[in-house]
Amino acid sequence: MAADEALDALFDEANGHLALGELDEAVALYRRCVEIAPDCFDAWHALGMGLMKIGNLREAIGCGLKAVTLRPNDLLAWTSLSQMYVRDGNIPEAESAKANARILSLGGKVVR
Repeated sequence: MAADEALDALFDEANGHLALGELDEAVALYRRCVEIAPDCFDAWHALGMGLMKIGNLREAIGCGLKAVTLRPNDLLAWTSLSQMYVRDGNIPEAESAKANARILSLGGKVVR
């Protein structure tokens, strides 16, 4: 199996666990995805969301920051990062991330 196929299979398996509400299992598999492919936006984003759902907010924010670094003009990434900051009680950073999401929702760019 090629590396891309292995990553896809692992990511699909993680998504299956997520769909069943098996968050710890999903997070463990998403962690393996980012180890295999450190530049995989989808894996970082999914890992961050999974970590947020299990309450590991600091690490979730780190993953969210990695996601927006990989895709600085991704609306979903900024929206998710804002949610992570809100859950962590960091309202200034949440508002900043939300502002970037708003710029993108209006057709602008965060990074040109």
